[in-house]
Amino acid sequence: MTVSGMLKAAVIATVGFAGVAQAQETVVWWDFLAGGDGVRMKKLIEDFNAAHSGQISIDATTLEWGTPFYAKVQTSAAVGEAPDVMTYHASRIPLAVEQGVLQELTAEDFAAMGIGEADFAPATWDAVTVDRKQYAVPLDTHPIVLYYNKDLLEAAGMLDENGLPKGMDSRDGFTATLQALKDNGVTFPLGSVTADGNFMFRTIYSLVGQQGGELMTDGEFLAGDNADKLANALSVLAGWTEAGLQSTYTDYPATVALFTSGEAAMMINGVWEVPTMTDLNAQGKLFNWGAVELPVIFDQPSTYADSHAFALPLNRGKDMTPEKRAAVLEVVGWIAKNSLFWATAGHIPAYAPVTASPEYAAMEPNATYSSLTANMIFDPKTPLAGVAGPIFDVMSTYFVPTLNGEMDPSEAVESIKEELNAL
Repeated sequence: MTVSGMLKAAVIATVGFAGVAQAQETVVWWDFLAGGDGVRMKKLIEDFNAAHSGQISIDATTLEWGTPFYAKVQTSAAVGEAPDVMTYHASRIPLAVEQGVLQELTAEDFAAMGIGEADFAPATWDAVTVDRKQYAVPLDTHPIVLYYNKDLLEAAGMLDENGLPKGMDSRDGFTATLQALKDNGVTFPLGSVTADGNFMFRTIYSLVGQQGGELMTDGEFLAGDNADKLANALSVLAGWTEAGLQSTYTDYPATVALFTSGEAAMMINGVWEVPTMTDLNAQGKLFNWGAVELPVIFDQPSTYADSHAFALPLNRGKDMTPEKRAAVLEVVGWIAKNSLFWATAGHIPAYAPVTASPEYAAMEPNATYSSLTANMIFDPKTPLAGVAGPIFDVMSTYFVPTLNGEMDPSEAVESIKEELNAL
């Protein structure tokens, strides 16, 4: 469906809603979206309110990302003071379900929104599903990708005829690309957030997934050969550090700075940095750049991803009227169907008709890396997982010294396995 077709469908949905709710409904909304994300979501909210004038109005508040947001949701829902709708990370849904924070979204709800399972990638749909029940509507997937400086790679002879980095199909091939960049005078062939184990979880878990590994099976962490697969992933990254192919003890802002200054030829980071690169390039302050799916270091493509999603809090002692629920579902369905603009934040819209549109196919580098949705790996289904969760905290403690050559990978994995299973 084209963008114009999606807008037409949204108008039809609005007309249908008008027959349900005669008086204007105000939908109280919470999100954790700052920076470029926040700017784009505010624009979508403005567009929604304009399109639904006199019918529905979104009253939006942005709260602090991470633990503060989720703690506020939990305490507010317990006393009936949570919003009508909120953004949520898919990785946090198992914990929210255990806490009794979220309402289930029924088949009738999805029918009212005019969307359903067939409109989403299987992994994305599964990420918001617990015990065969849906608790959120995915807005996007936001994986990590490989950013690259086309000028530096071309100078080192490491850019192929399609303008993509060479050596993306094997460990030896990609390591050779990194070495060629170093030999050609590049300070850091690869910039990585090696001072933050929470962030590096994304890269490490991707490499575990490339071996067909899992973090958790049948309620046990790193069972069977999964411990070896984690050690393999850590060994590759530690090896690049030891060889001077990857930046050491680099925090998030420094990693972005290394890449944008040209000191690092490539960078592994989230798709949410696409607006940074786009804006700098438009200002004439950036080299020729691109972004692609992670290299296949092991057996198969696999990339860690999470999803921003919309969820309805379970407000204790405060039932939602049918009119309010209809308004909330209209909000969620409309934004999902009009998420092409959200893609300018770098994210991959979860609603498949948007990513199948000619307009999305013309967006770069988004269209180049959107193929990775077929190879995504999400957090394990456990209340211990997710953004700012206990799993991240435990693994982070050991990832940083290991990646920077101060701890043996096998030793780190043994400690991680013991602490995770003790949780």
